[in-house]
Amino acid sequence: MIGELLAIWQADTAFPSGAFAFSNGLEGLAALEGGMDAGRLEAVIEGALRRRWATADRVALLKSFDDAENLDAVCEIDHEVEAATLSEPFRSGSRRNGASLLAAHVRIETPGAAAFQARVRKGDTPGHLAVTQGLVWRGAGLDRDGAVRASGYMAVSGFTTAAVRLGLVGAVAAQTAVRRLLPVIAELAGSEPPDEIESFAPLLDIAAARHARGDLRLFSN
Repeated sequence: MIGELLAIWQADTAFPSGAFAFSNGLEGLAALEGGMDAGRLEAVIEGALRRRWATADRVALLKSFDDAENLDAVCEIDHEVEAATLSEPFRSGSRRNGASLLAAHVRIETPGAAAFQARVRKGDTPGHLAVTQGLVWRGAGLDRDGAVRASGYMAVSGFTTAAVRLGLVGAVAAQTAVRRLLPVIAELAGSEPPDEIESFAPLLDIAAARHARGDLRLFSN
């Protein structure tokens, strides 16, 4: 029971992780497509889950979780994420989200958080979000499966929250998408992860790159 509660705690949007500032490319994509309905939103999120979260973020999180007591190994994984993330808006967004999550865990004295933050502040490692999640969630007491599911849920809720704030869909439609995507998270969370970090979401990468050059924008990416 405590493991489930820990996962809910970390996936809660009230936890100060800084994710509210990022749309994960959704704002730029909606601008490119001239809007987006609920069906299209769901398809975009599922594609991101299958071709970015499951094959990149989840892999980095699991590696970091497993090696959480070896900071040198965690930093090596962190540099792999940096090299594998081709889109600069996503690289910088991941670093900023990671820094916010890490700062919160340092404040609540999660084991391992302060030592990793010192490495990040020294410039030894970028501090990407998925890597930070793996390290601090193990320190916070989540088990491996709970950490993966919390990460998947946060990926979905990040998209749907952004969609509501952008006025693309209403709150009920957004929650309908969440409900329909929960089985996808469960399916992917239970699948065998690839050995290497890999991602293929070119439409979101392009949208985020265009969005970064925009004069008016609500989100950072």
